[in-house]
Amino acid sequence: MLAAQGTTGDSSTTKVPSHHAIGFGYFATLGSYWQIEAAEIGYVRRMSHGLAAFSVSGRVGTFIDETAVVGGTKGIVFAPTLAARTHMKRIAQLGEDEHGTAIGLDMTLEASAYFAGGSPFWQGPRWGAIALLPGLRIGNAAIVLGPTAFFAGSKPAVRGLLAFRGEAPLARKERHP
Repeated sequence: MLAAQGTTGDSSTTKVPSHHAIGFGYFATLGSYWQIEAAEIGYVRRMSHGLAAFSVSGRVGTFIDETAVVGGTKGIVFAPTLAARTHMKRIAQLGEDEHGTAIGLDMTLEASAYFAGGSPFWQGPRWGAIALLPGLRIGNAAIVLGPTAFFAGSKPAVRGLLAFRGEAPLARKERHP
């Protein structure tokens, strides 16, 4: 049985850990000239077997001209994303043995569909992307950095991707007789 995190005012219910979480973060492509910078938010389902988690999220952002000194933004971009993450390979721990914060490495595979208005990219207003992202995870937060391939038209383009992500677990109430 899962350990109770605390009780509510009612003695018949307790809060227990949930497999559900809200994911949030900052996303950016890397390279010269026009890049995408976006905020992302989504739903994370943590798994007990197989992969560590699946997520569905959305990104909303803009294109940034990295060569411009002033006024380097253009257009808007939206991207729904599906992702699967492996379990973390623990490499260290911060804090006490029982309640420490785990530090480790994991891998995320994600697929996105981009819809843009005023896109400076040669891909046009719509394209897809696949990314393989190794990550450094510290507790419920992660920094991921890896390649992403944009697919549109006849030739794919590969860019770097950097994201800072966090998860806020959702508590659930469990009734006790």
